Amino acid sequence: MQCKKIQLIEPDLDTANQMAGILALAGYQVIHSTSGREVLSGQDASITLISSELSDISMTDWIRRHQQSGSGRSAIAVVNQDQGLLAADAMKAGATDYLLRPFEPNQLLSLLRRVETLEKPMANIVAESWRSKQVLQLAHRAACTNATVLITGESGTGKEVLARYVHEHSSRSKAPFVAVNCAAIPESMLEAVLFGHMKGAFTGATQTQTGKFEEANGGTILLDEIAEMSPALQAKLLRVLQEREVERIGSHKTVKLDIRVVAATNQDLRVAVQKGIFREDLYYRLDVLPLHWPPLRERPEDILPLCRFFVQKYQEKSQCRLGEDAQGALLQYHWPGNIRELENIIQRALVMRHGDVITAQDLMLPMEHMNGQQSHRAMQECGHIEAKKKAEFQYIIDTLRQFGGNRTQTANALGVTTRALRYKLAAMREQGIDLQAVLGSAA
Repeated sequence: MQCKKIQLIEPDLDTANQMAGILALAGYQVIHSTSGREVLSGQDASITLISSELSDISMTDWIRRHQQSGSGRSAIAVVNQDQGLLAADAMKAGATDYLLRPFEPNQLLSLLRRVETLEKPMANIVAESWRSKQVLQLAHRAACTNATVLITGESGTGKEVLARYVHEHSSRSKAPFVAVNCAAIPESMLEAVLFGHMKGAFTGATQTQTGKFEEANGGTILLDEIAEMSPALQAKLLRVLQEREVERIGSHKTVKLDIRVVAATNQDLRVAVQKGIFREDLYYRLDVLPLHWPPLRERPEDILPLCRFFVQKYQEKSQCRLGEDAQGALLQYHWPGNIRELENIIQRALVMRHGDVITAQDLMLPMEHMNGQQSHRAMQECGHIEAKKKAEFQYIIDTLRQFGGNRTQTANALGVTTRALRYKLAAMREQGIDLQAVLGSAA
């Protein structure tokens, strides 16, 4: 098996030799440099360990330039125990994670294994940008604990996907994962759905029902859109989280819970607490390990890989690809609906396309969410396409008139098959062209 290459940028030779020895024993091949500038152009190593003690360039500047190069390789900041602020700056600059000195060998190797997990293809998750990799790295850390996780982010960013990632990388991965959308269930029913009920507990309770907390026992429960929960139910949820037990409606017996709770919301719960619509004590109970999915517009490196993922997911037998004009439009679009909107647009484009290449026209992106320059170009392009289409339609109509509406003769004159002509005529009808009125009874 080929050794994994690690780039080590460390000016202190004693420290470098110590780290290289640990890595070599673990089966890594180490490429060492004492200068950060020497390796700004990049090496073929997949992970870089960079020291905070560089003299020729600051660690954060190196990481920032490394990320701007678009290499996609992970960088780990190695900082001293008293350099907490520098570690935070490194993460903001684009580091995947950080390592505090002094460290034990197992801490270094464990960190590398977590980062390597992000380099492997993951089912249903696309993470090419450093922002996405940072979130997944934190999610991987969270998965190693039983602590409550709070996931925030705009609608459509993939909060449930991230919750499943935490579950699947935890010791609970073989147990149930139960997702509850608090906004999709009527308030009068949500308590019974979460906690369960006994037969006859209320009107319509014709049989005893297990709640979602009990269904998820031993595993993970996702409380999605938790900000939509009523204050009364928030108080009951707080007790469940504190006592780790649940009581069905109409019962006096409690059921002990061994469960991880993941909450998700597209709202700022701190603002909700200030407004008095969300309990402060519940907020602090949920906000143990916070994870934030950035909006898609802030991680553009993910856009085209996500598009290719959805093309592969939804295309049938034919092999489609994105044309250059489509790729340009996708990168210029603002994505107010995030990944959910992107998925829907790709599905629509696969239906609307006329060949194996998806064009910008097939995407049908709203002009108001393109940046100014791209919007102007796109509008010009659409104008040219529209003019070309009208000219083509008029040519077909003139040819049909020439042959008295005969489809076979018209197709031969146009140099297309009769089937292709039928598609063209159907497209003309969709555009509101009344062929009967244009051609008379021959149409």
